[in-house]
Amino acid sequence: MILMKSALRASIIFSLLANIFEGTVRADWPQFRGVNSSGIAAGPAPPIQFGPGKNELWRVPIGVGHSSPCIVGQSIFLTTFNKKTRTLAVVCLDRSDGEVRWTKGVPTDGIEKGHPSFNPASSTPACDGERVVAYFGSYGLICFDIAGAKQWDVKMKLARSFSGNATSPIIVGDKVILYRGNYVDHFLIAVDKRSGKDIWKVKQPERFSPDMAGTSTPIVAGDKLIVHSARAVQAVDIETGKQIWKMRCSTTATSTPVVAGDEVIVATWHQTGETSQIPALSTFEKLLEDRDRNKDGVIAGKEFPRLMIFHRSEGTDAPKNGFPLRMGMVDRNEDGQVDKEEWSKAKAAGDARRASYEKHGLLAIDIDSEGEPKAGQVRRLSDDGIPEVPSPLVHDEHVYFVKNGGILSCLSLKTGERVYRMRTRGRGTHYASPLIADGKLFTTAGAGQITVLTLRPDPEILAVNDMEDGVYATPAIVDGTIYVRTHSALFAFR
Repeated sequence: MILMKSALRASIIFSLLANIFEGTVRADWPQFRGVNSSGIAAGPAPPIQFGPGKNELWRVPIGVGHSSPCIVGQSIFLTTFNKKTRTLAVVCLDRSDGEVRWTKGVPTDGIEKGHPSFNPASSTPACDGERVVAYFGSYGLICFDIAGAKQWDVKMKLARSFSGNATSPIIVGDKVILYRGNYVDHFLIAVDKRSGKDIWKVKQPERFSPDMAGTSTPIVAGDKLIVHSARAVQAVDIETGKQIWKMRCSTTATSTPVVAGDEVIVATWHQTGETSQIPALSTFEKLLEDRDRNKDGVIAGKEFPRLMIFHRSEGTDAPKNGFPLRMGMVDRNEDGQVDKEEWSKAKAAGDARRASYEKHGLLAIDIDSEGEPKAGQVRRLSDDGIPEVPSPLVHDEHVYFVKNGGILSCLSLKTGERVYRMRTRGRGTHYASPLIADGKLFTTAGAGQITVLTLRPDPEILAVNDMEDGVYATPAIVDGTIYVRTHSALFAFR
């Protein structure tokens, strides 16, 4: 029975992937993070050392945006945003030399706002060799053929959220799938890839709130879609959109899951998911010792310290890294100073709030779950070191993930035991997801350092490549060439 079940799953996966990637070749990078968002590149080895002027095949200036390269055949597809004219576009470039083949503007009455690190062109296009589909929170879905002729669009209301709607579409057989979460609307949708007409649309019941991001890309597992959605990870039937299982958890729905055998691996992150992100307040006596400069027994004006209710991890340097505790939130009688009673009440409230927070974690969920996954169908691999944005990787029974500050973790997929934790020498916030090619791991820091490491249990840093510009977009690796989008240009290295 087990063998029959495995054979059936293998048959379904083979058939489905054949439909998904009909018209493409094995080495294509047809959506965010490549085939089924796995982050694993096939084919020849890309260079270990590269950067401006080093193993550089070509570079071209490109409009701003954080979308990753989508590569099919000899075409590269990106989205861009022109800050001056406030216009959006889908761009097609020639893979051999970076020459722009066509640019198609996407007119819109308004431009979506978001976190200071967000860009209105943050969603990666998807292509199946016949159609290229792009999504903008400012517009909706739009589809072109390979030559750039518009085929259809599905206009949506201007998205509104704190972080910005950076989710990416995928193409599954004859369907375009999109998960869209924001204040205005919240749904999962499948439309016909040739006409844009609705096949199914499922409203999501979870309330969207300021702490939500909803930037995850759906992935395929057999006949199911796996969706990392607001406060949950869920599986739905590809043909109908009907929910098969749903696991509720503490998560902002930021990173994209990966499939590992009969499980889905997902990094569920929340601002208050681990102790290191929610610093405790000191005693009032300690506060006076550190900050009461005039020794009057109260804290006033500039004596009030810079404190956070929550704060992102060490090494993070993006704007709005956390939520500050302001003096006005503690000074309840509004007399311009904080005394022991006010501080004690604030500390007690903070301690109670900390105790109520749910942990986040790196989870392994049985793909064949039904309804609400049971305890034996969910494994918690780790509670700490969880990445906010970058997606995890699975390779040879190990799980890899990198968080802000360049902190890379490797766990045993079977046991969750930590194999190692180290620094990659990448600085600051990490938005791009790690990749694997030719048995090597590539991690990308927002400050522009791309670190290449060996995959063995005692990893060695082979190179730290400085792009001399910010890099928020996840690179693409095809046929031994690594394509890197910085804030100002697209590079090809080989």
